[in-house]
Amino acid sequence: MQKKRMQQLQNFCKIIGIEMDNLSLLDMALTHTSYSNEVKGRVKPQHNERIEFLGDSVLSVIVSTYMYKNFPKLDEGKLTKLRAYLVCETSLYKFAKKICLGDYLLLGNGEEQSGGRDRPSLLADAFESVLGAYYLDQGLERAQIYLLGVMQEEIDYICAQGVYSDFKTNLQEYLQRDGDVDISYRIVNSSGPEHNKIFTAEVMLHGKSIGKGSGRSKKDAEQHAAQDALQSMHMSLH
Repeated sequence: MQKKRMQQLQNFCKIIGIEMDNLSLLDMALTHTSYSNEVKGRVKPQHNERIEFLGDSVLSVIVSTYMYKNFPKLDEGKLTKLRAYLVCETSLYKFAKKICLGDYLLLGNGEEQSGGRDRPSLLADAFESVLGAYYLDQGLERAQIYLLGVMQEEIDYICAQGVYSDFKTNLQEYLQRDGDVDISYRIVNSSGPEHNKIFTAEVMLHGKSIGKGSGRSKKDAEQHAAQDALQSMHMSLH
């Protein structure tokens, strides 16, 4: 591994508050297939698809265990529904952005040029890959400490409040509890090919952005922007 890359990975570890003995595992977790495929020569760097598979399972175990222990009144059906929401692409994308994961990815030129460094599906997968790498290097207990450090506040909020099917309606009702307000949405970005576009929306309150979200349609992006605004308001009250 080149010295520059090693320094990048060490910096990433500091940002997310972990230590790793084998940085090659982390390097693999942050290597997209597009980068591996573009490397010339017989020996290609390992990409993160297999370790993402492992990270997905570790994620599920940690989140499920935490929910089971801390929310005894939730039945199996509700636990399943809430867990699915917490580990979905949109949620993992948000957590990946929170730790600036995209800055440390190795991408092929085509993926880089098409906005892959900020693509929700790519970042969500890489988030699971990093968890898988940390689990292999440091074990389940430390993986749990790291993951809950990122996700616990969100888990507690969702398990206590539930999953709203219409965040836009809930946001409007919340903001208008004291009278009429000026709420609007705007699409600020779109990326990816025509058949698989990702839209990014902002929700505006009196012309000021209060939430941002992405989705595979403009409506989904607006819902996720409203969700982001609701959660930000919740956090500001605690």
